[in-house]
Amino acid sequence: MTEAPGPPSVVDRAVEDYLQHVGVERGLAANTLQAYRRDLVRYGRFLRSAGVAAPGDVTRHHVSAFAQALADGADGGAVLGLRSAARTVVAVRGLHKFWALEGLTAADPAADVHPPMAGRRLPKAISVANVTRILDAAGSDTAAGLRDRAMLEFLYSTGARISEAVGLDVDDLVLAGSGDTGPSLVRLFGKGSKERLVPVGSYAQRALEAYLVRGRGSLAAKGRGTPALFLNTRGGRISRQSAWAILKSAADRAGLDLDVSPHTLRHSFATHLLEGGADVRVVQELLGHASVTTTQVYTLVTAETLREVYAAAHPRALG
Repeated sequence: MTEAPGPPSVVDRAVEDYLQHVGVERGLAANTLQAYRRDLVRYGRFLRSAGVAAPGDVTRHHVSAFAQALADGADGGAVLGLRSAARTVVAVRGLHKFWALEGLTAADPAADVHPPMAGRRLPKAISVANVTRILDAAGSDTAAGLRDRAMLEFLYSTGARISEAVGLDVDDLVLAGSGDTGPSLVRLFGKGSKERLVPVGSYAQRALEAYLVRGRGSLAAKGRGTPALFLNTRGGRISRQSAWAILKSAADRAGLDLDVSPHTLRHSFATHLLEGGADVRVVQELLGHASVTTTQVYTLVTAETLREVYAAAHPRALG
């Protein structure tokens, strides 16, 4: 017979306070908050088994031992891969930083315990020619076809996350008129509900105008008046899964045997901007990255282009 769990300990309550804090203050998505909870519940069990009764009793040794347990399962939990273990250690570091700021501990025992470093995985970008083939193959003159073309052109034009694109309302989009000199703009809401304005290129603008004039009304007539920009065939907001299927279908029609996803267009957007000479800080703003370090990974993707240009242009590059 399984023993019923006892009442929450001081550590359990302190962990719960932290989870409520990050949920409210940082506006984390439900899935992210659930992952934090899962990681920190495991940490709380580890501390209890080590005889820790209160946050102030935790030492650097406890944090380091837990980080090791993530790799070997010594705490009875699952053995985690590098990325999952790193995520868990980051959650633990955030917890201890919060406890120190709140005065629950005199110091931060996790301050110099770092997550394991995973090998850097480069974003998957495809060439401009292949993006063009996909976009040219997307859609038709039907309402759904006009939507498909507009959505894929929009994703590549703005570098939006698919969650940002399917969450758009019509009012978030401002298309420049024939007499306007300024660019068309879209208001995107990224992680943590952070808002940013991103220009919309001319190809995407024309595709969106065609969809709004000749396609969206037909789809909207089947629904209940949703303000969503991209609609499904029932008149409701289109799903991420449907957007994924639309892109895959366009790639198949283009004859490309590539493993593509909506995020592939985001990666390609960033890579092609940098290859074209865009400043990494500008790309950071367009992508909605909190740190330029996240954006700098795209500069590694373009290193091959730099080598090719150097080899072709420098008189003593090859010999």
